[in-house]
Amino acid sequence: MLEHDAIVRVRYAETDRMGVAYHSNFLIWFEIGRVEMLRSMGVRYREMEDADDCNIVVVEVHCQYKKSAVYDDVLRIRTRMTEVRKRTVRFAYQVLRDPSGELLATGETAHVVCGRDGRPKSLPEKYRALFAAAEPAGQPDQGSTSPR
Repeated sequence: MLEHDAIVRVRYAETDRMGVAYHSNFLIWFEIGRVEMLRSMGVRYREMEDADDCNIVVVEVHCQYKKSAVYDDVLRIRTRMTEVRKRTVRFAYQVLRDPSGELLATGETAHVVCGRDGRPKSLPEKYRALFAAAEPAGQPDQGSTSPR
């Protein structure tokens, strides 16, 4: 299973008067983690959209907050792909305070693959094969492309 770490620093604009990061910023940090993970795999999201008519649309988000992030914290966004299906992809996240590794939040996003027209479509084979290599082994095969 492939994990990717992205580093972000909590900016002043992301905090309230007490210097605590506003909760919705965690979803933005999830996106940073996801996009940077794909980039590390050689996938540019812009190319997926433009060249392959392939958009990975967020349809579900879960976030469990454990501790606050505050202004100027350095955060490690740990991202992994947890499921790859014909038309869906799932990612899991951990937001850690760096360098201590203190867990601040966990989360998951579910995505449906869509074309420019907004209609669901199959994930192109070149991405299915690449993403399947990042998916954890040992899950029951229910349309997943992972080798088992």
